Amino acid sequence: MAKNNENENLTINLIGTGTIIKGDIKSNGDIRIDGTLIGSLESKGKVVVGPTGNIEGEVNCQNADISGIVKAQVTVAELVTLKTTAKLTGDLLTNKLAIEPGANFSGTCNMNAPSKQFGEIKNVIVKEKTEPPKVETTI
Repeated sequence: MAKNNENENLTINLIGTGTIIKGDIKSNGDIRIDGTLIGSLESKGKVVVGPTGNIEGEVNCQNADISGIVKAQVTVAELVTLKTTAKLTGDLLTNKLAIEPGANFSGTCNMNAPSKQFGEIKNVIVKEKTEPPKVETTI
């Protein structure tokens, strides 16, 4: 039975361009959204929102890599990466945040709230246009 659980965790799910889902999604594996999700998304793995991806609702996952549009309350246990084309509107609770130049983030970001899910040390990584290396700030 443990073998089946291992295979579930390695599953990669894909919501393709042009697909619209209204409802809630729960996944033990990684998931990529290139279509539209109106509802909540809970993943024990990584959530990737492609450039054509759109989420409206709530996101709860281990890691997130956002290139599309997200209008949601986002809770990420480890790292959120906002790519150049990302547009995130909403509240963000995470451990680490990386923002590329050109990304758009409007809302609140809480990296200081201790909880069962998150550790005490919080980091922000900002990629500057003029400097190729990352600039790290501990908050």
